[in-house]
Amino acid sequence: MSAALRFDDRVAVITGGGRGLGREYALLLASRGAKVVVNDPGGSLTGDGADAAPAQQVADEITAAGGVAVANTDSVATPEGGRAIIDAAVSVFGRVDILIHNAGTVRRGSLRELSYQDFDAVLDVHLRGGFHVVRQAFPLMCDNGFGRIVLTSSIGGLYGNHNVANYGVAKAGLIGLSNVAALEGAAHNVTCNVVVPSAVTRMAEGIDTSAYPPMGPELVAPTVAWLSHESCSVTGEMLVAIGGRVARAFIAETAGVYRPAWSVEDVAANIDAIRDDTAPLVFPPVPDGHTDHIRYSFAMASQGAQHE
Repeated sequence: MSAALRFDDRVAVITGGGRGLGREYALLLASRGAKVVVNDPGGSLTGDGADAAPAQQVADEITAAGGVAVANTDSVATPEGGRAIIDAAVSVFGRVDILIHNAGTVRRGSLRELSYQDFDAVLDVHLRGGFHVVRQAFPLMCDNGFGRIVLTSSIGGLYGNHNVANYGVAKAGLIGLSNVAALEGAAHNVTCNVVVPSAVTRMAEGIDTSAYPPMGPELVAPTVAWLSHESCSVTGEMLVAIGGRVARAFIAETAGVYRPAWSVEDVAANIDAIRDDTAPLVFPPVPDGHTDHIRYSFAMASQGAQHE
């Protein structure tokens, strides 16, 4: 049996750590030796209001079990809040090794009705909130030569869902943020990955979950913990965790079709071949998916020109 993966002397910051998934992450990492900053302003599901109790209760639970934790109630939604959250880790524990951005809110509305206020409010917490904490923690991690960042996307970000355009946009945007952090952190032993979790928490309010399989947060937490561990061997990837299933999600392309010139009619005539996904191509973000994509496309053009 392999040795237990522990987090002794590591400092972890967990946003949205007062309830649901974030609470489970905090308890698991703390039980394995991490010093944890439990961040949660304690607002409602829509992000309104504030309550210091959820974050403090989790920190107290960790302490009562013999672990080390402090509560923080700053909001990720502003640059100042993001700075204060990371500053809390540095001021109390002297460093930050792990950042799990789990904070999130939901404001529903159809695309034709969604207000600009509700659109921005959700992006402020999920997407801009991710940037606010990553922007502060990332340089510290690079300077220390170690860091593990886990950002939270959603199947709503990968595949969309009704009445949550704001949520879908935010969760898709975090994938782009993760890829850049993974690329820029690679030379400094700083990884960044995305978890795509599904669990029955308060975000499931109003949804009939009676036919669901077991979907507690404890089924997601081990995947997030591994992505946070020093032994994590991947970066710039997305791991799905839903109902006991753990899988990798990735972006793929079809092989495509090359022509030296295109007309609208050419696209129409070739659309089946363009969309043929029987031999998909995957360009992992790290070490250089951006360049690999361009190189492949340019090579096809070069080969096509030679045939011409």
